[in-house]
Amino acid sequence: MTISPRPSGPEPDPPHSRRELRASDADREAVAERLREAAAEGRIDLEELQDRLDQVFAAKTYGELEPITADLPPDPAAVAQQSLRAARQAAAQQQPVLIKGGMHGTSRVGHWVVPPRMEVYGGMGSVKLDFTRAEVPHPVVEIDVHGDMGGVTIVVPEGWPVDTTGLSPGLGGAKNKALAPPVAGAPLLRVTGVGGMGGVVVRYPNRWERRKLRDNPPS
Repeated sequence: MTISPRPSGPEPDPPHSRRELRASDADREAVAERLREAAAEGRIDLEELQDRLDQVFAAKTYGELEPITADLPPDPAAVAQQSLRAARQAAAQQQPVLIKGGMHGTSRVGHWVVPPRMEVYGGMGSVKLDFTRAEVPHPVVEIDVHGDMGGVTIVVPEGWPVDTTGLSPGLGGAKNKALAPPVAGAPLLRVTGVGGMGGVVVRYPNRWERRKLRDNPPS
């Protein structure tokens, strides 16, 4: 006996490509702003600007918007944001560098290259991370700290933003004394974890550390 295959339902419609999707007012305005910047840079004249703007505000889909700026270089701000997102994604995929204080303590001072992610345990002897001479090639540095018994001290230059909203104080406490307004271009330190018994302190260089920096400035 031959069993006929069960009739199947209608085939689902193929998903729309991005070019077919409807553009929003914000999308049209973003393209219009790029055209105005191009005119200010001398890439297109005012007559061509008006012609392209008319096309922008008449466009209904992304496919109609894309050719209008196809011969213009990318928006520098958009390129910078894309680079920042790529750097954050790459950092998130890397395994964190493990730093342990152990019995006698450890530190990262002077010139050292900062990884994008660190996992820090104060142990019995404590850990000190001094960023005043460090090389930081990442816009965001993730630091997961565990104060343990010895605690963790983080020293940053003035103007570096430090986010400790994800840090639990534990019994030893968690203090962020680096509260000056951020400086443009400074990396963001995002500190999470728990203070443990020894606690976690984020601060600027003390008087002795400032003297060392003044007497031996970074090259």
